[in-house]
Formats: sequence, C-alpha cells, structure tokens
Amino acid sequence: MPPTVPLATYRLQLSKDFGFDQAVHLVPYLKALGVTHLYASPFLTARPGSDHGYDIVDHNTLNPEFGGDEAFARLAGALKGADLGLILDFVPNHMAVGASNAWWLDVLEWGRKSPHAVSFDIAWELLPYRHGGGVLLPVLGRPYGEALTAGEIELKFDPQAGSFSAWYFDHRFPINPQRFSDILKTVVAAAKAADEPAGRALLALATEYGTPGAPSYSRAPELKKQLAAAPGAADVIARGLVAYRADAENGVHLLHRLLERQHYRLATWRLAPSGINYRRFFDINELAGLRVEDMGTFRAIHRLVGKLIATGQLHGLRLDHIDGLYNPLQYTARLQQFIRNWQNRSAPDRGTRRDRPFYVTVEKILEEGEQLPRFSGVAGTTGYEWLTCLSRLLVNEDGRRRLDALWRSIVPELGDFAAVLENAKLRVLDTILASEFSVLSQLLARIAAGHYSTRDYAADRLRDALKFYVLEFPIYRTYVTSAGCSDTDRATIGRAIDAARRRWPGPDADIFDFLRDAITLDLIADSRGYSSTRLRQFALKLQQFTGPMMAKSLEDTALYRYHALIGLNEVGGDPTLPGLSAQNFHERMRHRAGHFTHGLTATATHDTKRGEDARTRILALSDIPGPWAEHVARWREINAGFVIEFHNRRSPSAGHEYMIYQALIGAWSNTWPNTWPQAPVDGDFTARIEQYAIKAAREGKLETSWISPDERYEAGLKSFIHAVLDANRAGEFLQSLAGFARRTSLLGALGSLTQLTLKATMPGVPDFYQGTEFWDLSLVDPDNRRPVDFAARQASLTAEPQWDELAGRWPDGHIKLALTQKLLHLRQTHPALFEQGGYEPVGVSGPDSDRIVAFTRTHRTGRLLVVAARHFAPQTGDGEHWPRGGWQARLVLGASQWRGLRDALGSQGEAPAKPDVSQLLKTLPVAVMAGGPAARRD
Repeated sequence: MPPTVPLATYRLQLSKDFGFDQAVHLVPYLKALGVTHLYASPFLTARPGSDHGYDIVDHNTLNPEFGGDEAFARLAGALKGADLGLILDFVPNHMAVGASNAWWLDVLEWGRKSPHAVSFDIAWELLPYRHGGGVLLPVLGRPYGEALTAGEIELKFDPQAGSFSAWYFDHRFPINPQRFSDILKTVVAAAKAADEPAGRALLALATEYGTPGAPSYSRAPELKKQLAAAPGAADVIARGLVAYRADAENGVHLLHRLLERQHYRLATWRLAPSGINYRRFFDINELAGLRVEDMGTFRAIHRLVGKLIATGQLHGLRLDHIDGLYNPLQYTARLQQFIRNWQNRSAPDRGTRRDRPFYVTVEKILEEGEQLPRFSGVAGTTGYEWLTCLSRLLVNEDGRRRLDALWRSIVPELGDFAAVLENAKLRVLDTILASEFSVLSQLLARIAAGHYSTRDYAADRLRDALKFYVLEFPIYRTYVTSAGCSDTDRATIGRAIDAARRRWPGPDADIFDFLRDAITLDLIADSRGYSSTRLRQFALKLQQFTGPMMAKSLEDTALYRYHALIGLNEVGGDPTLPGLSAQNFHERMRHRAGHFTHGLTATATHDTKRGEDARTRILALSDIPGPWAEHVARWREINAGFVIEFHNRRSPSAGHEYMIYQALIGAWSNTWPNTWPQAPVDGDFTARIEQYAIKAAREGKLETSWISPDERYEAGLKSFIHAVLDANRAGEFLQSLAGFARRTSLLGALGSLTQLTLKATMPGVPDFYQGTEFWDLSLVDPDNRRPVDFAARQASLTAEPQWDELAGRWPDGHIKLALTQKLLHLRQTHPALFEQGGYEPVGVSGPDSDRIVAFTRTHRTGRLLVVAARHFAPQTGDGEHWPRGGWQARLVLGASQWRGLRDALGSQGEAPAKPDVSQLLKTLPVAVMAGGPAARRD
C-alpha cells in the first residue's frame, strides 16, 4: 500500500482528451520520478465538455468523458500495482446547474416541493411577484421581453419523457406538471383535435389532472408516462404547440403566462449581480452553492467517495473551497466520521482499518500571520502560503523597493496598493456580489428591528456599517459556529470593527457594538431576546460571503491592477509584503515543523496566476532593477507608435503595457535566439500573450471587464501585442527583449532550482503540478492546462545525471527534471526524516552570507544538510553566464557536525573537506548532504 502520508504528490489535470486510460500509461513514469500519490483533478461526472471538472453535475458517478467505471478500474489497478496512492480533488461546495443536472432540473420543476430543494442555498422569498417564491435565472442574452417576442424562448414537448420544457437555445427549463392540464387543453384546441382519438385522450388527462395541486410530486411520473404512451399524442401536441409561438396570435401572452406560473423567472444575465437569489461559487451563475450542512445532502454527495475509500481505490481528498461551506468545522468532523465508517465496512474484522489515518488537505488561503483552524483530521492546506513564503525568500528586497518606485512613476494613480484593494472591494460590492451583500444587509436590518433596543437603527445605516466592516475585514473568513466564537476569531472581528468604527461618519457609532455582537453571536449568548435563528443565519452566511469577497477583490481585481512586480501577485500573496531574510524563513520553517507538517507545499497549481518558472524569472527582475528600468524606458519609447489613442485614453494603458513586458519576460521561450530577428515569433505564443492580456484587463475591471467589455480598448490591446511581436514592425524591440530575456531566464532558472530544492526538503509534502518537471513558463488558466509532452519527460529520466553537461544546456529544462528525480528519490530513501524530522537553521558567515540559506533536517535515522543560494546577479554577471562557485561564504558547522556527510545529489564528486559554500555550489546553485544520526556538537 502507498504511505498514509504522501512523500510527494503529482497533480494531474484530467479531461476528455486525457482520461483514466491515458493516466494509466503515466503510472510507470510517476513511479520512476519518485512521487507516491497521484493527485487528480475532479473526476466525478461534470457538465459535458468541461475542461476542468469543477462543474460537477453528479457526485455519485465517474465522469464518462474520462472513460467511466471500466477505465477507472484500470487506473486504480495500475496505481495499486505500483504502490501509488490516489488523491481526489473533491468539490463539496457547489454543483453546475443546467440541463445535465437532474437535481437542479427537479428543483426548477417543483420548487420547494422538490426533495432536492434543501440541497441548494436558495433564498426563495427574495424573488418578487411569485407566490411561494422562486429562483431567478439570469441566462438570457438580452432582456426577457425582447427574447420572448423574438421567439428565442420556445415551449417544446419530449415525447419519450412525456414532459414539457421551455428552451432558450441549449438551456432547458422544465414546466411544472401541475400546469400540463392547461397546456393540453390549449394544444388540443390549437390543433383542432378535440374529435380525434389522441385529442380526446389528452383532454381526458387534462381533466383527470386538472384539479388544483394535481398531480402531486409522487403522481407526476404517472402523468408523464401516460403522455409518452398515448398513441398519436406527440403529433397532436407538436401541431398544437404553435399556439405558444411568438408569431402566433396571442402566443407571446400564452407563453409568458405559463412561464410566470413556474418556480423560476427567466431574466437577462445583467440582473445577476443585483438580483440573483441562489448562492453561487463566487460570481459564476452556472455554479450553485450546495447546503452540505444538510445531512441528507452530505450523505448524497459523498456516497461514491465512500465506496472508493472502502475498496481501497482512494487514499486522500483535497477539499475544494473549504471556506465556501456554511460550517467548515462541522463538515470536516462529519467527514472524518464518514471516512471511518466506510473504512470499517471493508475491514475483514473490526479494528483492521478503522485506525488507519486518511489523508485530507483543504484549499484554504491563509493571510500573513494567520493560522489554519483546527479542522478535524486535516493534514494542512494545499500550500499557497508556502508558495508565497518561497517567493518572498527569492525576491531581492532592495530591488523590489526600486521596482515599486518605478511602478509609481509609470502609473502614479495606482501606486498605493491599500487604496487599489479598497477600490476593488467597493467595485465588487457594487457589482459582482451586490445581491449577496443586499441579502445580508436586509437580514441584519430585520434582526435589529426585532428588538426594542436596536429598532431605531436605520436600514441604510446598518448597511453602511456592514460595508465598512467588510472593507476592513483582513482575511478570507472566520469560523464562528452555533457553539460560539473562538478567541482568535473574536480578535479578528474586533480589529475589523474598531477600524470600521474609526471611519464612521455620524453620531450613532454604537451601531458597531450591535454589529460586533451579532457577528460573534454574543447576542444569543447573552440571552438578549433576539431571534437566535436569524442571528446564526446572518453570522454564518456573512462568513460565507467574506471569502468570495476577498477572492474577487484581491485575487481577481486588485492583483490585476497593481503591477509593480507581478511575480508577487499570486493566490494567497500580498505584493506589498517585504522579502524574507534567511532568518525569517528559518523561523517559519521551525514553526511549520511542529504544526501541520503533512500539508502540501505548492509552487504551481491550476489556480496560480503564472507558471512557477515564469514567476521566478519575473522575481529575478528585483536582482537587476537598474537594467530593467533602462530597458522598459527604451521599450516604451520605441513602441509608442503602437499605442492607440482615443477619447483621451490610450490602449494599452501605461499599466497594462508594463504588465505585458513582465509577462513576456516570464513566458519567453528558452529555445529562441538571443538576438532578433532570426525567426518570426511563434504564432501560438502571440495568441497566448493576447489571451492573457485580455483576461488580465477584464479581471482588473478598469479599462474593460467581463460584464461590460470595451471592444475598442481590447482591440487596441490586441493590436499592440501583435505589433510588438512582429519582427517586421518591432525588430529593435524584439532584439532588445530577446537579449534581456536570456539574462532573466538564467537568473530565474537558478532561482527555480533553489525553489525546487527547498520545496522538496523543507517541512511539508511537496506537490508537483503536471509538466513542471521541465521549465514551466505558462500563464494563467487556461494556458496552464495545455497538453503536456509526457513522452519527452519520460525519455529524459536518468538515474545518474551528468550535472556539468546538464548545466551547459540548462535552457532545455532537463536539469530541473534530473534534480526533481534526485530529490524525490532522496525522500523515498529517508521517509521518516522527511515526515517526522526536525528543522534547524545552519549559520553562514562571510560577505555572501545573506544570499545563502542553509539548514538541517534531523531524525534518529539520519540527517540532511541543505544549502541553497539566491540573488544570483553577482555570481552570473547579471545573468550572462552560469555560476561556477565563487561564493564568499562558509557554513558555521563544527568538524564533528560536518564529518560523515556525503553528497546526496552526485553534483560534487568527492565531498569537500570543509563546509565551504563555494566548493559546495561549484556546479549547482544547491547542495544536499546526507549522513547518519547527528554527531555530538564540538
């Protein structure tokens, strides 16, 4: 069996073009590489054609586009034969809605009477002018009235299912069977079929089921069965449905009247931000939030997962978007009990499997200084905080400050990141999440009005107070439960309340005392007479809101507006945080060694803003800020003619132009020539940069946006990219860019090898995103989901790499794969050391000491010394050549501590006689030494 805690994971993105059988062929490669677990993207049934798998429509079947049950069995067998584990990226927070989701269709058909209605987070009562409420469906491309009169909404009959549905292109909206009687009478009359046998049969059914409330939910299948079986009925209905067509007399009125009596309301997509009344995954209308806190829903969506656990085919779960759940602490506790129950079902006798831990991580963004809550049975996060930690270690802080100043000189109006973030939050509150915020504000006002002591707080003032609280809230969410508020959460809430109170323009500042006590649920604890149900609903739903609020404001808006150094603009990151010293890094690692040591360490995921090696290249700009500033100034000058001016605006904006130059540095191919023009820029590369630039501009929501694209601005942006990447038009620029990119490529590659070594040796479980064994120069998704040439990677595996030769041809990326394989095999050789070993910093002396990070991992079975360099400009002539020693630094180790260590990478020949950094790093920018148990100190 694979180890319970992975030694290393490999993230694989499954798709209709790379399914279970293709993954089977990859198993020998993963085994040879040295990972212990395949960490797969969601493979439960998703919406047909999905390119990522997060739009689940059925949690209890395997995705047929990946090969279904039989192909999965082959993959499970191959993994078992290789002693590799399988981790599933599981989606408990949401489902895709639409014609392929049987639960959702049933809810649309029956409203609250559907047994699945409890599974979706719908505020039924918020849909106006509907008896019993309903669901707003903002799916129309234009206003409802226009779509209706244009005939774009059609009533159709499914003769096999015996059911009626309204269709808008490929969107299906089922008609409630309790309205079939009216439809049948109308179509028989329109078809003039009252005297035909089929017509009489249909009228008989209309009479039988024509009483109010008929048919019931349980009897509706019988009505549909009778409609499907009635001879000639389909023909009569087809003829009679012309009555509901837009070009028929009174047809628009008839169809509108029918639609108004459904449990949903069709509307233009533009109503979504302000009117949508079901919780979504962020602002994606096609993904509806699940109420997994409902026990029936919990059981229903985990059934297949339980079976896979019981059969030993699944060894871990990665929980997607844990902060989207109503009560994550309750969920993880239930999940652990659920896992134990299914493990015991497969045990030959009680106790055989029930005590075996099951590996669970959570996708959770931790802000600076924030600690992971004590989720039940969770090994840790998926590693974004460690990605940020490594990036801050690699960035040169002095150079970063100079790049900040350069950014402010180019775009002074966006120079203050705090202001950029607040403006982004206001934009999101007013647009993308306006409906969700209004629901919370109304609930808060209702709570206040229900008690004599707070009934005079005006609704608009409560809304403003809540807005200030949200603007000042510093993290993704707190974890208040019905049981109360932890000290950590109380402190976070208190700081946000105090900051909001300081901004309050008015005499009623005590409104914040009420708001604080509502959020912490102290109003319940103190038995003040407020509605405990409404208070719990408000407090817990507010926590569900702050996560999407932060994600859309910070990750998907502010980080696409502030481009001082986009290598720091990453998921879970903050571009204003200072670089880390080696001492800062050691402090964080020593803490991690005692807390959540089995969480993942990621440097690239499907959600990162750019590939891990594109990021290190951009971070390397902080090593050579002077040459970078000079090149940017020259590029802006020679490319000025490609900028389009209109209405006192320019396209691209100055900020986007600067962003494009950084993106080009990150993605520029290592295999292209140093000088230009020797060959045209690859057309695929131009298309990738264009796609990235448009997405980045829309996410930033300044010059254009997803909701309101500015076609003229986007046309100018595309035109600029095509011009500057055209050798016939921008030869001077391309020659300059190619030469500079070669230097940053080398600096970035060296930083990447340091990043890789630290990821594989520091506390935690290293996670490898597919294809990153070679240089990962991808941009944001979908660019990072491009097909991977696994054959090339498998062919380059070698047990004993020739490091000098690999360093001489570093641009091909084989050196990175060789180092990955060596490090992973080292983890397999010393599993206890990496899983349980301690962490101790190693002192470094000498002029270059601040550019060296050294530490030991120790365990009773052995010890490891890791030495890694950073900030390579002085050793490489600002990126002109591979470094060959020359480091003026020495490890502060006694003779007995050094004695017995041997080269674990095979990069040095014989181990140096003394801990001299220049000797240790004479071929690679890193060194790893292994030995027996720690010797006594001198």
